[in-house]
Amino acid sequence: MTDANCPMDRAAVIDRYFLEHRAKLIDLAAFLDRVDRSGDGTVDDFRITAFRKAIEELLESGPGRARRVQEAFSDHSTEPIEQAPMKGALGAFNPNDQA
Repeated sequence: MTDANCPMDRAAVIDRYFLEHRAKLIDLAAFLDRVDRSGDGTVDDFRITAFRKAIEELLESGPGRARRVQEAFSDHSTEPIEQAPMKGALGAFNPNDQA
C-alpha cells in the first residue's frame, strides 16, 4: 500500500533515490573517518556528539526520522538568552555554551 503523502510506491522511491543516498552515506563515513584520524579521540566535540545521536535516529524505524534527526542538533531550551554567544551558527546546539 502506498502512503498518501508519497505518489510513488516503495520500489519507485528506492529505484530513484538509492544511489544518491548511498553516496551520501559513504561521504558521511569518510567524514567520521577523518574525525577519528585527526586526534587522540579523548575529546568529543558537541557537534560530533549530536551527529552520532542523529545517526542513531536514522536506525530507528517508523515515520518521523527527519524531525528526530533535526532535533538531535537543536536547542530545546525555552527561555531566551540575553545575547547570542557568537554571530554565526555552528550547526548543533552546544550544551556547554549556556549564557
